[in-house]
Amino acid sequence: MHEIHENNEYRQIAVLAAIDLGQDDFELSLSELRELADTANAEIAGVITQKRSAIETATVIGSGRLAELKEFAHSNDVNLIIFDMELTPRQITNIERETDIRTIDRTMLILDIFAKRARSAEGKLQVELAQLKYMLPRLTGKGVEMSRLGAGIGTRGPGETKLETDRRHIRRRIDTLKEQLAEVRLRREQLRRRRKKDEIVTAAIVGYTNVGKSTLLNKLTDAGVLAENMLFATLDTTARSLQLPSGSHVMLIDTVGLIRNLPHHLVNAFKSTLEEMQYADILILLCDASSPEISDQLSVTNALIEELSAGGKPVVTVLNKIDIADKTQLVGLPGVKISAESGEGLDELLSEIDRAMPTRRIRTRLLLPFDKIGLSVSLRENGTIFSEEYAEGGLLLDVSADAPYIEKLRIYEQTEE
Repeated sequence: MHEIHENNEYRQIAVLAAIDLGQDDFELSLSELRELADTANAEIAGVITQKRSAIETATVIGSGRLAELKEFAHSNDVNLIIFDMELTPRQITNIERETDIRTIDRTMLILDIFAKRARSAEGKLQVELAQLKYMLPRLTGKGVEMSRLGAGIGTRGPGETKLETDRRHIRRRIDTLKEQLAEVRLRREQLRRRRKKDEIVTAAIVGYTNVGKSTLLNKLTDAGVLAENMLFATLDTTARSLQLPSGSHVMLIDTVGLIRNLPHHLVNAFKSTLEEMQYADILILLCDASSPEISDQLSVTNALIEELSAGGKPVVTVLNKIDIADKTQLVGLPGVKISAESGEGLDELLSEIDRAMPTRRIRTRLLLPFDKIGLSVSLRENGTIFSEEYAEGGLLLDVSADAPYIEKLRIYEQTEE
């Protein structure tokens, strides 16, 4: 197998393959596949596409085009074929049998990048679980998939040695990973509850991969998060406190980047991380103003926000990288225009986050008469009760809630011990 060693890392020569069924985003998706392959350290020898009205069930592309793919690959020392779609186990087997070249799909490529980028224990668990669940039905026991494991794109990560074991062992490993992730999810939920009790407002930075989320977090909070110009540079959640111009504090949370055609089970794999969107008080929707596909980025991000039931909350739309953007394509686009790199526009962004902050909360002591104790139920639903005790005259509460709600209960306020 031909290979290149660059920076002591295995590098493969790949050909990209895609079928054009007339979808509007065909070229955009293919362009993104190029970026993904480059991020995975593959050298692109060429691209093979075919226009069809329907996918060839057995091999995706037709037999003639498949023969051309084989000839091109063998003439250019290609040792990896990457399809811009999700392939079935049988399609992978058939394509490899016809070309004698290892074949992976878009999902396997993304999983490989995830495996390379995961840093935290949770991130590694999520990647391994996604890899095993995806590979389990694709393990034939013998053949190209098994014989070619061990190096190259699609075989990297915590689960690579597990892929050579029997199915029963893999299923046991999947069950173990699910249990470990359930514990992580419980700890994350406890952290969210503690933030809510402590009245910490959270703002999740969401957006397409490689739009500058980590750079923005670093610029605003000196977080020191890895920020690189590549897809999925950050997979793990980072949270940092930020003081706003009003004096209020907000907890900024960086989230995993989104991507076009991200398979649904990969969304599920990182759901505990992506759920930061669902539970955040504010969403900071970051876009790359220098990208020709900025409108499409907004659509992809908004679609996932809705899928995660994170809609209906304040959204601050931010157009980043204006220092290198074509200003004409930004005309009419809503949002705060900034450069996270240079700091341009950050004052306006902080003011917008300030305006999006939830209604001011007030902490006070209330003495509810015995015939009004039922109000405590509503207080629990609408605020935070820090302590309660029965006293002479009623139920004494140390409580925090939104200012308008507290105003309605001022007649029960205790100003003295």
